[in-house]
Amino acid sequence: MSSAAPQFDTGILIRRSLFFVVLIILTLGNLFTLFRGLNSPQAMDQAQIAREIARGNGFTTKFIRPVAYYQAAKTEKRTVSLVGFQDTYHSPLNPLLNAAVLKMIGADDPDAWQMGENEMVYELDRVIAAVCTLFFLMAIGMNYLLISRIFDAKIAGVCAILMLFCETFWSYSLSGLPQMLMLLLFSCGIYFVYRAVESATEGRIAMTPAVIAGVFFTLLALTHWMTVWIALGYIIFAAVSFRPRGIVGLSILALVIVAAIGPVLRNQGITGTPFGTAFLTLYNGLGGSSELAVMRNTDLEAEPLVLEGLLSKILRTTLLQATDIVPLLAGIVIAPLFFLSLLHPFKRKSIAQFRWAILLMWITTAIGLAFFGVSTRALDPNQLHLLFAPIMTAYGLAFISILWSRLEFVASTPQLRNVHHFVIIFICALPLILSLPQKVRVGMHVRDRGGVPQWPPYYAPALNSKTTGLKGWVEEKQIVFSDQPWAVAWYADRISIWLPPTREGFSKLETVAADLQTPAVGILISPSSHGSGPVSEVAGHYKDFTPLVLDGRVLMATYPPGVTIYERGPRIQEISKRYPHRQPLVGMDMVYYSERMIRAQERVIQE
Repeated sequence: MSSAAPQFDTGILIRRSLFFVVLIILTLGNLFTLFRGLNSPQAMDQAQIAREIARGNGFTTKFIRPVAYYQAAKTEKRTVSLVGFQDTYHSPLNPLLNAAVLKMIGADDPDAWQMGENEMVYELDRVIAAVCTLFFLMAIGMNYLLISRIFDAKIAGVCAILMLFCETFWSYSLSGLPQMLMLLLFSCGIYFVYRAVESATEGRIAMTPAVIAGVFFTLLALTHWMTVWIALGYIIFAAVSFRPRGIVGLSILALVIVAAIGPVLRNQGITGTPFGTAFLTLYNGLGGSSELAVMRNTDLEAEPLVLEGLLSKILRTTLLQATDIVPLLAGIVIAPLFFLSLLHPFKRKSIAQFRWAILLMWITTAIGLAFFGVSTRALDPNQLHLLFAPIMTAYGLAFISILWSRLEFVASTPQLRNVHHFVIIFICALPLILSLPQKVRVGMHVRDRGGVPQWPPYYAPALNSKTTGLKGWVEEKQIVFSDQPWAVAWYADRISIWLPPTREGFSKLETVAADLQTPAVGILISPSSHGSGPVSEVAGHYKDFTPLVLDGRVLMATYPPGVTIYERGPRIQEISKRYPHRQPLVGMDMVYYSERMIRAQERVIQE
């Protein structure tokens, strides 16, 4: 007995040491060798808002959505300044945390953190990704504590390994999106939910852990407004399950309402609606359209929200979530077995009770996403299902382990009792393992340049450079229209308006900019538009500006001599005369159409 204990401890030490070595290698590798920069519009948008907060400008943005300007101008009944424009699209917590980090490293200085001549990846992208990755690693630790408390250290360890080797989790960690902060807050919240369930099943008052859980769910709602649906599920569960009945649920509801008062009043004052511009993401779900269409519109009344067949739309979107449940749960194939585990009579009452809390929160989340839309496309900002992946994986593993142990050949052969764990880990880790060799080869080849950019559609040097890029050609109080205004705002640190679909919308905003002494000086076109889909789809999105969007592609396809269609678009001929000068940034795939000729000697910024 005494000789077995040291061997067991040594084995645990070796396994844990190996886990931390792999964790460190993957973290450093992803943040340095393999890192390619941010690739999510919402992440870049939050990053540039964080920088404005760090500069003391408040929750303002340099990315102007035409519909947001329409809301603000209609509410204030006057022309609203484009400088210091208030954002009501994003929840506040993630930008505030990023702002604190950017302030600490001096990124609030416009001249700091400038890209070097040979750099391909913006270093502040790496900073934002590092913050997200830190939250991810903390979430792994939090889930290990939770799952080891519910089940045992073995299942907790397997779940930690599955999280570490999950390609989806790493993709969100490196994206700059707030999902990893949400995962950490959600994991902390359900940890205290389980503590409350334990207290309730033992006949004790669960008020303290239940309210602490409510605090974390409130912070979660301040990180992404859609997570209010998760809090709603928890409030319903707490009201029914914890004594005194209803009081705990009402206390948590009060927490959420108090935290929401500030943002709601602010949104009401700016946009005339308590939910701000963010509410218009409803077009992704029930609107039957897309957020892209409504956000670029200069008149919301021209893009009415059609809610015909409301019930069928909700049912359809909910069923789509069910059919895509594996990719929505981060691609961890064992996670959906949580739903089968609901049929198993777990002996410990707290384990059996807790799964109903998870189910209820997941159901309310699925209903919310049925309204506002979610997809399995890469880096969907509304992807909330992955928050449930670790805890659902734990229940799925426990269920499989019970069934596995009951097999006769496993019971008679102790060496086979953990085989199912290895098989599950291998299957779930395979996508990450298969993609690593090619990524490492590419990363090592360009390590002296900081990595390979996310091209197409993003190429930070073309926007950030003060000598050969947009930042050097556009002054601080000048405006650029663009099909990727979030990238212009983040990399070039310049005010950018999302290119409207019509000539009338463009002219309206152009006039506003001129009247405010912040004139528009150019239009940036990138693969964000002409590379976003088939030509018919591009034409449907960009309407009057289709000749401009496709101009570079057509010119290259017909070169030499090169045929241009920008000037031939009948709806935008006057606009083409105001911005006639093409300045290629990345061949003809990224082109800046300027009001003036940009010569080599003009690209040098005055010191």
